Amino acid sequence: MKTSLEHKRHTIAHLLAAAVEQLYPGTKNTIGPAVDNGFYYDFEFGKIPEHAKANAGEGAPATLIHKDKSVVSEKDLPKIEKKMREILGHWEAFTHIEVSPADARKVFANNPYKLELIEEIVAKKEKITLYTCGPKDAIGGESGNDDEHGKYVFTDLCRGGHAEDPSKEIPVNSFRLTHLAGAYWRGSEKNTMLTRIYGYAFDTKEALDHYETMLEEAKKRDHKKLGKELDLFTFSDLVGAGLPLWTPKGTMLRDTLDNFVWELRSKYGYERVDIPHITKKDLYEKSGHWAKFKDELFKIDTREHHEFVMKPMNCPHHTQIYARKSWSYRELPQRYASTTKVYRDEQSGELSGLSRVRCITQDDAHVFCQGSQVKQEMGNIWDIIQTFYGAVGFVLTPRLSLHDPKQMEKYLGTAATWAKTENELRDLVKQKGATAYEALGEAAFYGPKVDFMAKDSLGREWQVATIQLDMNMPERFELECTNEKGEREQIVMIHAAIMGSIERYLSVLIEHFAGSFPLWLSPTQVKVIPIGDGHHAAAAETHAALVAAGIRSDLALGNEGFGKKVRQAKTERVPYFIIIGDKDLAAGAVTIESRDKGNLGQMKTADVVKKLAEEIKRKA
Repeated sequence: MKTSLEHKRHTIAHLLAAAVEQLYPGTKNTIGPAVDNGFYYDFEFGKIPEHAKANAGEGAPATLIHKDKSVVSEKDLPKIEKKMREILGHWEAFTHIEVSPADARKVFANNPYKLELIEEIVAKKEKITLYTCGPKDAIGGESGNDDEHGKYVFTDLCRGGHAEDPSKEIPVNSFRLTHLAGAYWRGSEKNTMLTRIYGYAFDTKEALDHYETMLEEAKKRDHKKLGKELDLFTFSDLVGAGLPLWTPKGTMLRDTLDNFVWELRSKYGYERVDIPHITKKDLYEKSGHWAKFKDELFKIDTREHHEFVMKPMNCPHHTQIYARKSWSYRELPQRYASTTKVYRDEQSGELSGLSRVRCITQDDAHVFCQGSQVKQEMGNIWDIIQTFYGAVGFVLTPRLSLHDPKQMEKYLGTAATWAKTENELRDLVKQKGATAYEALGEAAFYGPKVDFMAKDSLGREWQVATIQLDMNMPERFELECTNEKGEREQIVMIHAAIMGSIERYLSVLIEHFAGSFPLWLSPTQVKVIPIGDGHHAAAAETHAALVAAGIRSDLALGNEGFGKKVRQAKTERVPYFIIIGDKDLAAGAVTIESRDKGNLGQMKTADVVKKLAEEIKRKA
């Protein structure tokens, strides 16, 4: 049976721990899982000896201490990596045994982290297994048994999932250590800060090289870098971290996307609504959000000592718009949409450009309908999502995010309600002729959802749009209609976000296009560049004709030379630029150049306007 890449990565994490244990005696290893694209392992390197502190930078052993008084630094990664490869050559077998709690405690008597894990396993009444890797002829020896040939036996507390013969199954050049980071034990700031060593790992050296090449390309496409170069957004220390400020060009980009979403929604009967940015905490207590998210909210104490919060989501507000009156089944569905900001008190260390912010713009919509209308409404939302993402070239894959029936305490509602709603989503996927991966435990706390996954131009997968089916919120807010029998009937609520977070979506989109947006989306669609002063009037006329046709044109009349203006247009990744010189005046035409196709030759201004207008309309 072929070993999975995940199991190889898990094996390499053990290999890292073994190398560190050998190079840095006395180090306490903790946990080392496989993760996307690689692995990591957390270590406590222990106290720095006083004599080492005193001699730091004055001949202290490099393996012991660095000038920054750390035991290990990123300079040591090649040395650790070399040791891993030495050990790997002798790791011919991975065996495991089940041991008693008492025996496990003896093995890890000097490691408080492993002892803590053992007690958790005991409390859960699970089996305790120790996995040992090393040469076949030494596998029964003690952990750490080493000789001059680099043989090393390593034992760890583990649940399993490894390569049976790492020396044959794992190429020595298929992994690489990448960097260090601090990590609190079990993710709690109250616990010890550990040293986390990260690495990449793939099936082959070629796959590793491909991934690292992709990472280099991703650096060039970094939305934080391009956002500055293209003058789309900025941050200010005076305003605060995680609170982006959008420039005219960035705002145009946002508005273009939002207008497209609204264009698609309006065809299906959605209506715009507007809601405040703050609310009494009572609203979120009733919705269930307060109990789950209160630590992530910005709180406001009024001068009259009332407690308000900055809204972290919009759905409870929309319920109150629906609840303003009694509804007949004949008036359903009610479809409300808002593009509005929400606020979440993210920790400073988690903020990252537009990917993770404290002020989030959501294109949020909620449908209030009868159960019999759910499939049609969700199908319409699915079509909106497909059309929207098709315009930027994303191929979508649906994922069903379901609840974990073993942890019902995490969710609102009953098991029966969850079963019903999840089956509704399965039927939707089938109706659309799609196949969906089912992700257990990924549901929202109030309902299951269809998450749409998209791969960008570098092959990275992102979660983009979502459809959520909710029978719990209507129950908590007593949202009803009068049905065909004249009886009161609880309605169903559908949550639909096309972009979700506009900030996060734009971080993906900027990197996907490397800042070279298609014509319909570009903040500046055309730049008109006169060669000399004598061409300014004709350039102004061309610019005016473009603007009159609804084309976003920029007229380059600055004091810079012609060459610099052209270079600037290329740096700004403008899709088209129009050049006007003597030959163009003589021909009664303009010269048009495409960012992607080069010089397109001379054309009449009217023909240029027609060509670009048609391309924008097609969203080509």
